[in-house]
Amino acid sequence: MKFEQSFSQQQKQTQKLAMTQQLQQSIQILQFNTEELAEFVESKSLENPLIDFVEPNYKTDYSSSSTSQRYDNDEKLNYLNQIPDTHMSLFEYLLEQVHLNYRETYLRTLVLYLIEFIDLNGFLTISLEDAALQTGATDIQMLDALTLIQQLDPAGVGARNLQECLMLQTERDDFAPALAYIVLEEKFDALAQRKWEVIAKQFDITLQEVQKIFDYIQTLTPTPGAIFGNTSELYVIPDVKVQIVDNQILVTSNKKGQPEIHFQQNYFDRMKQENDKEVNTYLKEKQQEFEWLQKTLLQRGDTILNVAKAIIERQQEFFFDTTRPINALTLKEISEAIGVHESTVSRSVNGKYLETSFGIFELKKFFTNKLGTNQSVDGEELSADSVKRRIQTLVEEENKAKPLSDQKLVDLLKEESIDISRRTVAKYRDQLGIASSSKRKRYDQ
Repeated sequence: MKFEQSFSQQQKQTQKLAMTQQLQQSIQILQFNTEELAEFVESKSLENPLIDFVEPNYKTDYSSSSTSQRYDNDEKLNYLNQIPDTHMSLFEYLLEQVHLNYRETYLRTLVLYLIEFIDLNGFLTISLEDAALQTGATDIQMLDALTLIQQLDPAGVGARNLQECLMLQTERDDFAPALAYIVLEEKFDALAQRKWEVIAKQFDITLQEVQKIFDYIQTLTPTPGAIFGNTSELYVIPDVKVQIVDNQILVTSNKKGQPEIHFQQNYFDRMKQENDKEVNTYLKEKQQEFEWLQKTLLQRGDTILNVAKAIIERQQEFFFDTTRPINALTLKEISEAIGVHESTVSRSVNGKYLETSFGIFELKKFFTNKLGTNQSVDGEELSADSVKRRIQTLVEEENKAKPLSDQKLVDLLKEESIDISRRTVAKYRDQLGIASSSKRKRYDQ
């Protein structure tokens, strides 16, 4: 058996996309949100003397929440400076109260020591026994120091656990139900586990009165110090504006959200007169960089606008129906509609927002998976969002004395031709923040 091996040369032509640095930056620019884009363009202007960077100014500032905000202030604001004032920290606030209210004594020294062990939520993180060992104070002295802390604002500060935190707030509230404090003290676990018959029997009260106590406790805060947390954040600046005019949807780019650049022509002409080869090469590179950046910024704006238009075209009900329904929609559908890759659509919607008269919404909010291959109502495919909204409506309309179980929700949905499992209902209910039926039951209906 002969074995022969032959060699030959062949020429083959293939196309490959070379990931140049400029291409990588173009992709990155599309992914940037408005604040990141401004920072990037500003950094480029610092590196390139031919780029004149103009920071956007605003007559309207935008909230970071998705609810509509209106402002009467016509003052032009630099969006990079739209950061809330820095608030006093919880530690500073407590120290200020101690120095104002308590005279300089050994007990105040212990108070100041304990304050160092209060976390951002307002809870004491060291036991009084350990504190006594470390300071040389007696247990009674440490307890007295803690008592002084617990008399400070906010109510509930200095608590060692959730139960004590709620008790401290109740004790200082003149409008608390009469038995709220004693129920928290003696039957906290039973109240949390909704063993209300046990509470009603022990204190000789009705289930309606226990319900009233529970409702009151729900109004208290489990983290009294959290209001002093760091709330500084940049405001959301919409990339797209949506207006309803004569029952038609108009979609436009928010030019105010785009950083503006100009070519430093005077500087370029002056340097060009030097007739220096190296200078001319440098100027040419920087001019090309300006042209590339200008073109990329325009492409970014056009891409986001085209993606937004395609989304809005398929989600028109959201803008006309006050219940704000969202139809099933995928990245693939939008990519096919405008002729770009799915990854381009993904970059175009993450961190990008649209402004309407009723709120500001992230573009990726409008994407939701189809419920199933055969799930439809009146010929329209169901989305997970539409099913969630239906579950929420059913729960809102239920008899609170006999709340709907997950299985009952399954049955009611099936009557509406929505066939999903009990496990799926439970998952959607949890995502909506709706408690189980046993925890939704009320005794005052």
